[in-house]
Amino acid sequence: MFDLSGKTAIVTGAGQNMGAGIARTLAGQGAHVLVNDLFEDRAQSVVDEIAAAGGSAAAAAFDVTDRGAIGSALGAHDPIDILVNNAGNGGAEQMRPTQFKDMDPADWDSAIEINLRGVMNMCHVVINPMVERGWGRIVTISSGAGNAGVGIGVAPYSAGKGGGLGFTRSLALENAASGVTANSVALGLMNNVGNSDVTAHLAKGVPAKRLGSPEDVGAICVYLASEEASWMTAQTINLNGGSITS
Repeated sequence: MFDLSGKTAIVTGAGQNMGAGIARTLAGQGAHVLVNDLFEDRAQSVVDEIAAAGGSAAAAAFDVTDRGAIGSALGAHDPIDILVNNAGNGGAEQMRPTQFKDMDPADWDSAIEINLRGVMNMCHVVINPMVERGWGRIVTISSGAGNAGVGIGVAPYSAGKGGGLGFTRSLALENAASGVTANSVALGLMNNVGNSDVTAHLAKGVPAKRLGSPEDVGAICVYLASEEASWMTAQTINLNGGSITS
């Protein structure tokens, strides 16, 4: 089950953290994985890890907010069977938590661009070939901030993530009869927090008593990318250790 041999996947923002875990897990199930990142050295590092484990991968460095760069970068590769929209947060800019009432409108742009337009750009490049071949899998990595909201000063990020959820559902319904599925995964608190004391404190608030890992995210992506998930589409799956149940 969940054999991805013969499939070509691309994971955006996969040079580190959750994206790297998704790329490694897809490759472990037999997919040839294009590892995207803004920085080629980060992407290549993950490619080298995959190759060392016996998998197949290649680096694909580009900015998902640059529609032209996506087409140029993917033109040299096989058609994409599996797209995982993982690139997010603040994109090329560091996200700085600020209450919305205190924000300059110019500070909204990066979070909207990466979390919504980046997803739309990637989907627009791959969707027609998927429909023509009668098979495709699209997974958008979102956040509880997008479907439940958070009060920590990242409202534009929530808007971008929420927009990605709605867009992915509509894309799924438009193409459900063509063998293409599109689903989202809304993540809870993840273990890419650098300070171990902070990580331990955050974990106490999670019913499962731990934070999410790259392997957790990779596993759900493998399922959603598989033939076995052909009847799963237009859904948002909460992956959060029980933190959000609605």
